[in-house]
Amino acid sequence: MNLWAHLDTAFFITWLAAAVRLAGPVLLASLGEIYAERSGVLNIGIEGTVLMGALSSYLVAVWSGSTVLGFFAGGVGGLIVGLFLAFLYLRALASQVVVGIVFNILAAGIATYVYSLVIGNATSPTIDMFNALPIPGLSQLPVVGKIFFNQPWPLYLTLILVAVAQIGLFHTRFGLTLRAVGENPRAAHAAGLNVQRVRTYGVMLSCLGAGLAGGYLVTAQIGLFRDNIVSGQGFIALAIVIFGRWSPVKALLAAFIFGAADALQLSLQLFDNALPAQVLLALPYLLTILAMSGIVGKTVQPGALTQPYRKE
Repeated sequence: MNLWAHLDTAFFITWLAAAVRLAGPVLLASLGEIYAERSGVLNIGIEGTVLMGALSSYLVAVWSGSTVLGFFAGGVGGLIVGLFLAFLYLRALASQVVVGIVFNILAAGIATYVYSLVIGNATSPTIDMFNALPIPGLSQLPVVGKIFFNQPWPLYLTLILVAVAQIGLFHTRFGLTLRAVGENPRAAHAAGLNVQRVRTYGVMLSCLGAGLAGGYLVTAQIGLFRDNIVSGQGFIALAIVIFGRWSPVKALLAAFIFGAADALQLSLQLFDNALPAQVLLALPYLLTILAMSGIVGKTVQPGALTQPYRKE
């Protein structure tokens, strides 16, 4: 099929609807990461956490036959990982960068081993995925109805969590406390705040979001588990946090841009065009590089990001 002959309204509606759907997992993961980084912890282990969440989600969904349980099991898997990472980041005061990178490698090995142990050499059973849930009235709106209001319910939950995170971070005492610890932990401690506890909350929320992102991948996009199910989406979430200036609402817009790039490469592969498939597949990762390079604009990160804190 020729590309230019098919660039009509139907193409753009299908593309943008897919962009919104594909933005869900990276948005969930980036929302959690915003909490961690606002508290001063860079959770590079988010990629491995998404993978462990996906594995937990898939195994529970297969065992229970419930897609809903499977989705939330991803969050439980993320919280278990969060306990481990919080100990290393905050109690052992290990390098956040090194721990995160090593954990991503470790998680890949654990996931492969556990999956082969449970499933064995049998054909991987697929699970029932969430169908689109049209919102009455809104889904009938021209153009925007099909794009935004005809999606699986985990996407609607993600959008609600964006609002919760925006209000929680910038309009509540908890958010003020979290941001204070991330900017100057010593001043926060002098003001009577428990820095370690607040940062633990940040790491746990980060891993909860990443685990749910893994559950989203399994229950709303793929329907099974494989070793490369994450495919760098954890790192894309890290870029979205930077691209979105550590703001949940701006992260929503950034996630949609990345989702659009991902959906575009899938859509364009259906047509005869001059671009090789490898170039199209690289689109989301090219945006990731641009976001993290600072080309898109100067970013001001939380003042104490990656800096360990030891109570004196």
